[in-house]
Amino acid sequence: MGATPRLSLPHRRCSRRRRWIVTLLTLAVVLALGVLAAVRLRAAVPVVSVTATMPTSVYVAASKVSLPWPATGQSAIAVPSIGVDVTSGLEQAVPIASLTKLMTAYLILRDHPLPLGEDGPRLTMTQTDLNDFETDTVEDQANAQVAVGEVLTERQLLEGLLVHSADNFADTLARWDAGDIPTFVAKMNATATLLGMRHTHYADPSGFDQGSLSTAADLLKVAALDMDDPTFASIVRMSSVTLPVAGTISTYTPWLGFQGVIGVKSGFTTAAGGCDVVAVTRRVQGKKAMILAAVTGQTGPDVLAVAGYLALNLADHVDVSIGAAPIIRAGEQVAVVRVAGHTVAATAASTVTMLTWPGVSARRAFQGRNIRAGAGGGTRIGAVVLALGRQRAVVQVRLQRALPKPTLLQRLF
Repeated sequence: MGATPRLSLPHRRCSRRRRWIVTLLTLAVVLALGVLAAVRLRAAVPVVSVTATMPTSVYVAASKVSLPWPATGQSAIAVPSIGVDVTSGLEQAVPIASLTKLMTAYLILRDHPLPLGEDGPRLTMTQTDLNDFETDTVEDQANAQVAVGEVLTERQLLEGLLVHSADNFADTLARWDAGDIPTFVAKMNATATLLGMRHTHYADPSGFDQGSLSTAADLLKVAALDMDDPTFASIVRMSSVTLPVAGTISTYTPWLGFQGVIGVKSGFTTAAGGCDVVAVTRRVQGKKAMILAAVTGQTGPDVLAVAGYLALNLADHVDVSIGAAPIIRAGEQVAVVRVAGHTVAATAASTVTMLTWPGVSARRAFQGRNIRAGAGGGTRIGAVVLALGRQRAVVQVRLQRALPKPTLLQRLF
């Protein structure tokens, strides 16, 4: 048997060198993997994904609404809280008499806000103001007596404007706000455009000029905004007002305080006929609602009473068409939450019911928040914002059950 071959010294050194290189590389890989594993294990648990699954709107089935529209003139109704407005037919701009003052008062209170219960700035009556009163008296315009040097507050002028429909107060307020009447009228028309009053054009602040034109539907746009102002709403509920020189002067608004009537304004000229915008409050489906109705172009021996009655009759028939529906229900699935290959439902925490009208849609928007794996059942993961007309509500959204935590392998890989 021959002897085992022996490697030469250079070959033995090369073999040992290769073994050391392999060992060092192995150690480096193990070390790198260890560092990577430590980093991954110490890293924060990743944010889970949240996906909305609910429909973004709730539709109320349409049905025919029958209202007692007046046989003459134009009329319209609105329920601002639901975002509903309905007209009697084709809109055509017509003279609106003192309903013009709805815009005059809106601009004054917009430009010179008057907190409820406060009187506002004090204005001293001038010869120009006296001349306005005298002219209005000669022309048989609605007016309130003034004297040079008399001091009236912003609130008193608004009371005379809205309660007794004083045309001279409309001019006084216009000059105070804009410097002169033409500039104020320009502001009225610009604002009408902004409010979407497409058929409206103003020629003066009082409505005595038959060039001040609008429609019943347009008038309700500004009336709704007026009634949002607590000071305006408090003034149009007054049956009379007492002023320093004019004394106690009464409202021209018919049916005030009757069957829930809380205002707002009437008007009459030969060109316009009898006009009225009425606001009533009703308890409908367990909720309080304000209903607006406008009537223009009425005739008769007691034309303001006629216009007021027709507007009130419309409002009385609106509430029977107002419904209520759940816009979201407790337990309704809103979103799904995914983590580590698992899916968990998220549901609404409560039921919200809103006032409705045939054919309207409520909007629903889910707003999520970041949560982490392992969150317990009932954890709030966001909210649903609900909107229908002016009605708003927010409902919390919670996990139906706990989210699983990632396993060690999932965290590593």
